[in-house]
Amino acid sequence: MNELKEKSSAGLTTAFLTFFVLFFNFESRGQMPQLFTEEVLSLTLSGDLKTVFKDRGDDSQYHPAELSYFSDQKKVSIPLKIKTRGNFRKSASNCKYPPLMLNFPKSEVIVNTLFAGQNKMKLVTPCQGDEYTIHEYLVYKLYNLFSPQSFQAQLLKISFQDTLKRKKASTYYSLLLENEDQMAQRNQALLFEKIGYKPTQLDKVKFLEMAVFEYLIANTDWSVQYQQNIKLIKNEQNKLPIAVPYDFDHAGIVRSPYAKPAPALQLSNIFTRRYRGYCISEMSVYQPVFDKFNRLRPAIYALYEGNKVIQSSYKIKTLKFLDNFYDTINDPEKALLAFGYPCDPSGTGNVVIKGLQKIN
Repeated sequence: MNELKEKSSAGLTTAFLTFFVLFFNFESRGQMPQLFTEEVLSLTLSGDLKTVFKDRGDDSQYHPAELSYFSDQKKVSIPLKIKTRGNFRKSASNCKYPPLMLNFPKSEVIVNTLFAGQNKMKLVTPCQGDEYTIHEYLVYKLYNLFSPQSFQAQLLKISFQDTLKRKKASTYYSLLLENEDQMAQRNQALLFEKIGYKPTQLDKVKFLEMAVFEYLIANTDWSVQYQQNIKLIKNEQNKLPIAVPYDFDHAGIVRSPYAKPAPALQLSNIFTRRYRGYCISEMSVYQPVFDKFNRLRPAIYALYEGNKVIQSSYKIKTLKFLDNFYDTINDPEKALLAFGYPCDPSGTGNVVIKGLQKIN
């Protein structure tokens, strides 16, 4: 089984190394668009968007809208319902455009369309600049390298057209996330929704990979116990639940201007990495995980080095940020200091991030 997993990881590595144009428009290829590819999909979301974006309360309602795109130069229109969702990004004081839940009709309307088989999907909209949406999208692509137990993401160029206004549509980068039930089904698993489960009760290898990945991207906004930006899935092959991370906008590697670490962690900024796994005193346990990160290093760097959309300044900063991570895991003293932190009784390594109670 481990050999099969390694072959799978190697295949992913090769695939990501060989593609060198990450972003291009699907219309020019004259083919049926598909979800969760490396292409940027162009969509238009139209409706009474002013009313939708104002409806940001705890009990936001669905509103009628239309999603459209072109396939083989023919317009495809899909009626659907949309509503605002989320917590931090839902607030008008934090984000111009709130994240949305897309609710597709259960009918033949979406058969033979881009969204065939879909029910509900999360749309991540630009909060304080769509460049940060691209940055977060790349984090999802990074974690796809490590595990099939990860959310697929689709980068979009979406035009918001308010049908009650005569203004020209505003176009931004956004991203669609794979439905959580479909992610679980793709892995022959079910969602495990028990709150209060401890990290030590999860699949150890998978947890360590996930926790070290969160350290790589400098994300501290997660917890297993409260399933804060974590979904748990369980299948017959893995007797213990597996943690699947999502929502990376507060990670240092994304560089969102609004992101701040939780005060309880006593961190000065989001760029300071803090390992938030549990205490393991024997560092040899981490070595297989570090080895995997080293094997995937070329593919990780390739996501940024060959990218034509991200700004060159962001690319330079991110590559240096990755260099710092690899310098840490390949230096025994630095690795012990970083990953032994949860064993320090005087530190904040065992703080649990509770998040907000209401989750949409």
